[in-house]
Amino acid sequence: MKSEIITGAEIVIRSLQEENVEFVFGYPGGAVLNIYDAIFNQKKFKHVLVRHEQAAVHAADAYSRATGRVGVALVTSGPGATNAVTGIATAHMDSIPMVIISGQVPTHAIGQDAFQECDTVGITRPCVKHNFLVKDINKIASTIKKAFYIASTGRPGPVLVDIPKDITAESAEFSYPKEVSMRSYSPVTKGHQGQINKAIDILLKAKRPVVYSGGGVVLGDAAQSLFKLVTELNFPITSTLMGLGGFPASNKQFLGMLGMHGTYQANMAMQECDVLLAVGARFDDRVIGNPDNFLSKPRKIIHIDIDPSSISKRVQIDVPIVGDVKSVLDDLSGALKSQQNNYDAKLIKPWLDQIQDWVSKDCLAFKDDTKVIKPQKVIQTLHKVTQGDAFITSDVGQHQMWAAQFYPFDKPRRWINSGGLGTMGVGLPYAMGCQLAFPDAQVACITGEASIQMCIQELSTCKQFHLPIKIVNLNNRYMGMVRQWQEFFYGNRYAESYMDALPDFVKLAESYGHVGFKIENPGDIESVLKEAFSPKLKERLVFLDFITDQTENVFPMVPNGKGLSEMILAEDL
Repeated sequence: MKSEIITGAEIVIRSLQEENVEFVFGYPGGAVLNIYDAIFNQKKFKHVLVRHEQAAVHAADAYSRATGRVGVALVTSGPGATNAVTGIATAHMDSIPMVIISGQVPTHAIGQDAFQECDTVGITRPCVKHNFLVKDINKIASTIKKAFYIASTGRPGPVLVDIPKDITAESAEFSYPKEVSMRSYSPVTKGHQGQINKAIDILLKAKRPVVYSGGGVVLGDAAQSLFKLVTELNFPITSTLMGLGGFPASNKQFLGMLGMHGTYQANMAMQECDVLLAVGARFDDRVIGNPDNFLSKPRKIIHIDIDPSSISKRVQIDVPIVGDVKSVLDDLSGALKSQQNNYDAKLIKPWLDQIQDWVSKDCLAFKDDTKVIKPQKVIQTLHKVTQGDAFITSDVGQHQMWAAQFYPFDKPRRWINSGGLGTMGVGLPYAMGCQLAFPDAQVACITGEASIQMCIQELSTCKQFHLPIKIVNLNNRYMGMVRQWQEFFYGNRYAESYMDALPDFVKLAESYGHVGFKIENPGDIESVLKEAFSPKLKERLVFLDFITDQTENVFPMVPNGKGLSEMILAEDL
């Protein structure tokens, strides 16, 4: 068979095709023009032209979150790469598998302060799983193969491949490796059987058990395995922000989200339990509050995670189990089956009664109003209109917390948001990634007037690619979460949190060729949402500008540095 001699740029494209890439999100520039020329000559994947490199990485990130596949972004050197850093760090914090290809100045110019040069490998090193600088055309294909493998195995994450322009212009033989062998990288997938048996023994003796699930359940496609184990045990379960949808919210065993803005019952159960089974979660500061306070109650902790460095990082673990979450959960279910005779369901009856007592507090109750729009009501109505089956993206702030609290998710990979880094501006590009992945799905972006302006130029991309996203803007004319903290902890000194020069969002949406509505009357919430999702507007992007109550706060709230049981409830004020 005659070997094929093609350019470095064509090798990049062919390598992406070999990985069955569906979309590449990107923005052209000098250092990647050879690659763009090669894109022009191919039809196997679609290139999505964004309006800012940050949005390219966010959209690729959301595509990955929604599908479970590796997202791909392409940016140029210098400012193209630095613009992408926020998106890369966002994906890194939430363990999203991505490959970012960045252009670089020609090899001979590296280190010479050339036009649009920066040390991309150096800059991105702290916020990628791995990165490569390819200086040999013969290594392009094998490097891209490694990048996809590293990104999608073990604890997933973004991998950057930096390619100088001259390397994309040279020619070489193309051969794509079938397998990857990396001596220094071999992630564990199977959990240790001895540890699994130990865990089962502890779980069966528990009197006050809680299961605590995180984003690892969603990323590891372990939702069904989790459901099987939790329902067999009849244990209460709570979830982190990133884990929502990993266990059906409508199930009676689900306590809701825990943490800083978690439910009263979830936080109290977490604080008072005697056995805790953590599945694909990180024990981070927003989840357990003050670690000293959390550890003041003696309990046995079992922690399942693919990443050994996440175990005992903030909280000492009694039974660590390193392995693929789905595989370990299946093994636990198998071990439970053989031990079922040793399980006395009555042991946990008083605990379940106690939890019901906490549930009866109805910590998410809010006072509806006929004169001013309550943001919680908008989310509740959105859930009703979409029958709880939409892809929901959000930015960061009060609206994000209300979305998590009032839009219950029964399926994984429907809640797409920035958990770890907490990045404003992700909502719209996230919605783009979801809509492109699932063209017929309902996609709603829940945002705020401050967040939406960070990537609002992507309304242009939505027009170009006919993306019928519904943007639900909870417009309180403040940076809501900043204002809430300033109210509680800074003596009502609203330093730079007031938005006093807001655009007319309806006119802005219309100027990009979309449909806009301004809603001020609470009585119009449902009818306008129904219209936005109606057959008449099914094919159009609709911007819904809800003018909401400026004084509304997110409750419950665990103040920074406090313990989970030290929540502020709405009724306390």
